[in-house]
Amino acid sequence: MSDIKQQIFQELSALEDATARLRSTAVNAGRQTDLEVAILTEQVKSLREKNARATEMINKSIDIIKNLK
Repeated sequence: MSDIKQQIFQELSALEDATARLRSTAVNAGRQTDLEVAILTEQVKSLREKNARATEMINKSIDIIKNLK
């Protein structure tokens, strides 16, 4: 009987350790996802700014070409 109890406690301990590792993995994955989202947000912001500047330059170029005609 004592052996069975000991085995149950060992299995519960192993299960507890596995659960702790899984929680840690989940937390780290969440942090990585947050970081990736922040990076992508900054990249999109930068691309939008570049797009706005490019649009402005294209419009100025069109105006210059119209004035040359």
